[in-house]
Amino acid sequence: MRVRLAGICNTDVEILRGYHGFRGTPGHEFVGEVADVRGVSAVAKKKWLGRRVCGDINVSCSAYGFKPVCDFCRRGLRTHCARRTVLGIVNHYGAFAEYLALPLENLHVVPKNVTDEQAVFVEPLAAACEILEQVDVRRFREAAVLGDGKLAQLIARVLRTAIPRVVMYGKHKKKLAIARRAEIQTKKVRGDASDRNRIRENFQLVVEATGSPSGLALSQYMTEPRGTLVLKSTFHGAAPVETWPIVVKEITVVGSRCGSFAKAMALLRSGEIDPTSLITRIFVLSHTPTALRFAQERGALKVLLKPEGRNEN
Repeated sequence: MRVRLAGICNTDVEILRGYHGFRGTPGHEFVGEVADVRGVSAVAKKKWLGRRVCGDINVSCSAYGFKPVCDFCRRGLRTHCARRTVLGIVNHYGAFAEYLALPLENLHVVPKNVTDEQAVFVEPLAAACEILEQVDVRRFREAAVLGDGKLAQLIARVLRTAIPRVVMYGKHKKKLAIARRAEIQTKKVRGDASDRNRIRENFQLVVEATGSPSGLALSQYMTEPRGTLVLKSTFHGAAPVETWPIVVKEITVVGSRCGSFAKAMALLRSGEIDPTSLITRIFVLSHTPTALRFAQERGALKVLLKPEGRNEN
């Protein structure tokens, strides 16, 4: 695929810090155009050439054609395939390049009414949608999202499609303002230990998406007894945490990662979610090091990379 647009994710930044020990080209959020297809009939090749696509980042042993497939693939858990590679994260060169390769079964055609700037959000939006598959959100009248970054913003929007009241807790005034424009309630926090003394509200459903080790302790504190805590943050290094609140309050803790591209694409196609307000800046591909530094600056949300020949915004 010829990459049309790629997004910088917090995981890409963590990879630079040593997460997963990855070596190669990072990047896993992309929209591209099929430039070549191998190993298929002429009819199938013609069907795919020129199509705009996004791609599932987990490449399973079944996608590689391995036989027999592993137990996880046999059980339908391809995102946990024992022999998987992960685009731009585990043993698979990623999207911060002019071209990338994926098996056809990983590809999802982008609808005509979905722009490149929307489609580049499909992967993180799918990760947000995974919460709807893991938790019966119909049980909850309200939910809290800890964090105001890119993934937290998408999670809050997805939860808002199913839960009447969603409250985002974050440190950045401008980011919280963006969430309010999407009809999400917001509350400003300091992002340190003092928040535990200042926050009085508890929730049956809490999603931790701060991208910081400190968020885990606060999320346990804010989860009601017998409540559900969904963990979304991935970062390099260990997080100091006490487990007794989980036991004493009998909290259900859910780890959550990748999700359904079809569900994410449907939300974009219907217009129910438009993530383009989260785009802070677009760089050309040759300026990737600068873009990665900019993505770590205070106040930055989604930073995108475009191929050469297209102006920076």
